[in-house]
Amino acid sequence: MEGCDVAEPVSAGLSTASVSAETGYSVQQIRDLEAIGVIGPAVRASNGYRRFTQLHVRDLRAYRELAHAIGPVPARRAMRDIRRLEPDDAVALVRSFHALLDAERDRALAARRALQAISDEAGNEAPATTEDALTITELAAALDVRPSTLRFWEKCDLVRPHRVTTASGSARRYAVAVVREARIVAALREAGYRIPDVQHAIGAIRELEEIDASLDALDARIRDITQRTLALLKAGGVMAEIIESGTVVAGASAPGPSGG
Repeated sequence: MEGCDVAEPVSAGLSTASVSAETGYSVQQIRDLEAIGVIGPAVRASNGYRRFTQLHVRDLRAYRELAHAIGPVPARRAMRDIRRLEPDDAVALVRSFHALLDAERDRALAARRALQAISDEAGNEAPATTEDALTITELAAALDVRPSTLRFWEKCDLVRPHRVTTASGSARRYAVAVVREARIVAALREAGYRIPDVQHAIGAIRELEEIDASLDALDARIRDITQRTLALLKAGGVMAEIIESGTVVAGASAPGPSGG
């Protein structure tokens, strides 16, 4: 956008306190975000105080949305980098954030479908017998994971195989109920859940004897991704304006007087 980041006259500028009131950021946060290049450098009045414009307010609001979408640290880096990169590279950076959220949503949806299928099977399957139990090698192949992964899950109390005596000692056997838990663990891990979160879900399933808690958790994850995607779209318009303006910030703004 032509003239997008051209500073307004100092006399028309906003004080740091005014920007704080408009954006909700503290005065110190605004100074810090200016210093690291999240927003463009403010001009200085004759008394050394910063004077901002509505463009700074716009960029701070966009940063808040971007931080919601991808996290504060990547958002700070992105707001700085789109001012430094060539337009093609800056656009590719923004596009990568959409790709990450799309992939996260796809994993969550796939996990939900898997859990729903497991729930449907639980209501229709025949009573389990000892012959239905799987070995660790068979279960690892069925889930497309390593046997060492199943041992780690067992150590974390995510799966509870029983032991049988064999000619060479003892071996793990995974009954139907344990296989179902292992499939739930695999689905949640594929969806990006951390081990403590999976432990909580499996604990709820064991207590309630149902997977509704896990389905609810995945539904909440999907809703969160939707809200983060909307936040990214809101920030995207501002990022496009910054990229089109061609303004380049070579580095952090130089420290000035300790005024506002």
